[in-house]
Amino acid sequence: MLDCLLNEKERAFRDEVRDFVKNEIPSQAVRDMDTGNLESGRWFVEKAGALGLLGPRFPAKYGGRDLNWVSDLLANEEVGVLGTSLGCAYAMPSIVGEALNQFGTEKQKMKYLAPTLAGKLYSAEALTEPRGGSDFFGATTTAVEQGDVFILNGEKRFVVGAQDADWFLVYAKSDPNASSHQSISCFIVERSFGVDVQNIYQLMGTRGGGTGRLVFNDVPVPEENLVGQLHNAYAVFNKMMIPERLLSAGGAIGAGRAALEVAARYSTRRKAFGQTIDNFQAISFMVADSAVLIDAAKALSFVAAKQADKGQDARRMVSEAKKVGTENSWEVLNNAMQIMGGIGYTTVYPIERLLRDGRLSMIWTGSNQIMNLLIQHGYYKELDKRAGLTRDVEEDALNPEQSSEKHFG
Repeated sequence: MLDCLLNEKERAFRDEVRDFVKNEIPSQAVRDMDTGNLESGRWFVEKAGALGLLGPRFPAKYGGRDLNWVSDLLANEEVGVLGTSLGCAYAMPSIVGEALNQFGTEKQKMKYLAPTLAGKLYSAEALTEPRGGSDFFGATTTAVEQGDVFILNGEKRFVVGAQDADWFLVYAKSDPNASSHQSISCFIVERSFGVDVQNIYQLMGTRGGGTGRLVFNDVPVPEENLVGQLHNAYAVFNKMMIPERLLSAGGAIGAGRAALEVAARYSTRRKAFGQTIDNFQAISFMVADSAVLIDAAKALSFVAAKQADKGQDARRMVSEAKKVGTENSWEVLNNAMQIMGGIGYTTVYPIERLLRDGRLSMIWTGSNQIMNLLIQHGYYKELDKRAGLTRDVEEDALNPEQSSEKHFG
């Protein structure tokens, strides 16, 4: 659907990732992750990294491809057909890599970013805390400066990759007396520094990613592992939310696309009342609705990626892409199960797994209610900027002269 808008490099990279997903990922490994027999996405990252498929928009000197946000979005859609566990594993180098690429020192980039993009280091993001999820600035994990190290204490949960990540990008309160947006710092924390994994969660979906709780008990972190400026993780967080949310949209679109393909193909084979069920509008219209939902989400996500590529403030559009991408995908996943009927509810087909995975997409990387908050804020700002630039259609009302009726309280 988007091929007419892609340049040669974008299309080529998309196809490279598509071939990788199609030919190099054994179905048994996907099944083992869902059943809990495999609790890590590291194997997938190692495979992708060895082929140079991670973090495509980063500079080639660190292992990237010198590509763009569009390429990263397209790649995550292709990986998204495998579900959210492997989708998250694939996106993580782009997410934590954004922090290092934008704010890290050259030493940090060579020590952590380059081997992460090569698949030699496995990374994770430690953001959410037991006391709250969306309230990022209410973090209670602390970082106290002592000489040339910071001492971290606290807990993080829902960390995908907690089981076996080599390093974590950790946000911690470094100035408890400052305003919320000037109180947090960002750190590279190696597992070997003393990070303790105390729980691996049993999840409804998105299984096999080693998602767990981290405990920091007097963990020493060298000052050289501070990412960006002290007390200024707000800037890092804002940049990281672009890949977090845009790539979540891409992965969700991939999952919805895959489920629709399975269900539509099924409808051309399954017979009822003497004919295949795709001949019934009750079925074919669900296919049509689903195709529209996927295409609309892809178009919106593409625009968001193009805006980010132009260096513009893309927070509103990325928030819209995440909201629409995940919600449209959820509706498509439900349509796919409805099309298939009872067999779709069994483990004979992957629809039930993709649907279980899809529910998390509307919660993580900022719930879709948080996306609404960001969208309305951005819209009102743009509304003020457009004042006087476009036609004021209030004057087109039948009785605009009755201004006395316009009471605003």
